[in-house]
Amino acid sequence: MKTTICREAHFNASHRMHNPNWSDKKNTEVYGICNNRNFHGHNYRLIVKLTGEVDPESGFIINLHDLSTIIKTEIEDRFDHKNLNLDCPEFENKMVSTENFAWIIYFILKEKLSEKLKIKVILYETDRNFVEVEE
Repeated sequence: MKTTICREAHFNASHRMHNPNWSDKKNTEVYGICNNRNFHGHNYRLIVKLTGEVDPESGFIINLHDLSTIIKTEIEDRFDHKNLNLDCPEFENKMVSTENFAWIIYFILKEKLSEKLKIKVILYETDRNFVEVEE
């Protein structure tokens, strides 16, 4: 039987939505206040859902302490209180949208977790705006 386990994390980061190939006018029209030259920040809420078989010996899909450590070291420590545009090479050639951010988090976690697990990432940028990604 498949079972899903979830872990939630929180971190803060800033960014600017800006396409350098567009005029300032078009950037303002498309991104509005999110195009602020001085950036803007979010209190991100991350939910990681892992689906897999329960190990009959441990009773776990994954040890939640291990998952917590992976999320802390690979996501929170990497992005918390960072300017995503300036501090994070993951966005060097990528628009700093929540959609792209969620996929970046997904692929970082995928490298660290068992291939047997199905991963779903839910990233809240605000209480009302969030993205879900899974393969």
